[in-house]
Amino acid sequence: MYLVGGMWLGNFQPNVLGKQGGKNFALASCGFVVQSNPMNPNWAEENLQTIRTLMERSAVYRRALAPIMLFAGTAGIVAAVVGLYFHVNSNLAFSVLWLGTAVVAVTEALLITRRQALHAREPFWSPPTRRVTQALLPPLLAGLCIGGGLLIVGNHDVELYVSLIWVLFYGCALHAAGFFMPHGIKLFGWLFMAAACALFSVVMLQDIQFGIHEVYGHWVMGFFFGVLHLAYGAYLYLTEKGKNAA
Repeated sequence: MYLVGGMWLGNFQPNVLGKQGGKNFALASCGFVVQSNPMNPNWAEENLQTIRTLMERSAVYRRALAPIMLFAGTAGIVAAVVGLYFHVNSNLAFSVLWLGTAVVAVTEALLITRRQALHAREPFWSPPTRRVTQALLPPLLAGLCIGGGLLIVGNHDVELYVSLIWVLFYGCALHAAGFFMPHGIKLFGWLFMAAACALFSVVMLQDIQFGIHEVYGHWVMGFFFGVLHLAYGAYLYLTEKGKNAA
């Protein structure tokens, strides 16, 4: 048994190097401690290619966000107007209205992405698209489960709290996707998260009268998922148009 660097190395026999009996020794393969498993070269190459593609196509993804944000903002404002005008106040009606709006917005976003992929002669379900989807899904599913659970088992005045939960987890999803997309998405996500936490504090500290939570819920959803998306989409469109003109 030999002690090397604080580790016992089994019954290994050192090999003497050199013709004159030099003192340089080579570690034998037997009994040597394996420090790490070999990396799969295909996995490493795929990750490297994905990162390179995301960096090269940052401007393309930024242009793709403009129509998606504009459509999502318009859908959010329309849903808020419908909810306020027709007094959509029950838990079931509130969830159907806003989850239906989310399905419409996501479907249109996928169609826009697919059209741009076909225009660029690229596969729709590419490695960058998979990475962004994997980053978005966990926070969105968490918000859906928690918010949906409150709407199902909660009282009829939980719409405001559900709205803030959805805003918070949506901000987390944007921040996670921001690691694979333009930097502005991360800032946009921080805006959602910070505003949701601040509004949570205000709502919890103040005594809001019974029966107006539904109205506040539509206003919160309309502002965050309508006005802010519309404003961000307009900003992306105008700045990209200015770059093209320059």
